[in-house]
Amino acid sequence: MSRRPLLHLLLAIGCAAFTLAASAQPLPGTAAPAFTLTDVTGKRVQLADFRGRYVVLEWNNPSCPFVQKHYDSGNMQALQKRFTSANVAWLTINSTAMSHREFRAPADLAAWMKERGGAPTALMLDPDGTVGRAYDARATPHMFVIDPKGTLIYSGAIDDKRSSDPADVNTAKNYVVAALDDAMAGRPVGIAHTQAYGCSIKYSD
Repeated sequence: MSRRPLLHLLLAIGCAAFTLAASAQPLPGTAAPAFTLTDVTGKRVQLADFRGRYVVLEWNNPSCPFVQKHYDSGNMQALQKRFTSANVAWLTINSTAMSHREFRAPADLAAWMKERGGAPTALMLDPDGTVGRAYDARATPHMFVIDPKGTLIYSGAIDDKRSSDPADVNTAKNYVVAALDDAMAGRPVGIAHTQAYGCSIKYSD
């Protein structure tokens, strides 16, 4: 094994690489759980604010190698810009508990996103884990797509390359893109659910 794949394997193990058992989370075809959070600027954000638009939920933790994969490669930022320009609301949520060493205060999280050129519609903290648990979000990144009627149409992994290597982005099948492309073209979503992969979310007890 070459040094680069070995390094990414060790990072994944150290970050508690996680595969979601697909049983407890709200299933595609059901109503997306309502929520209200405060974004990093102090603004109150409700899922209901975006009724009539497609919505992407992205669970985020800057300390996670799998999140770093998609930001270091520029993939996540490109997706945010592509779909927000098409009137999709992209909501990035961090459910890390305040007591955990990986917690970032709003200003710190905002600075991290700005430095990487991220462009979500809103960047929000969920330190008590209420929203994460409502969606049974288990991994970073864990992705959900909601249609304009408020129905979940996709939940699971961002893509089919279950690694932390940024180079894998180029050859991956992106499930979020596929779901949005299908839905926005009036087609049934071909793949509505996959197993999420990444780092475990550091929920409060």
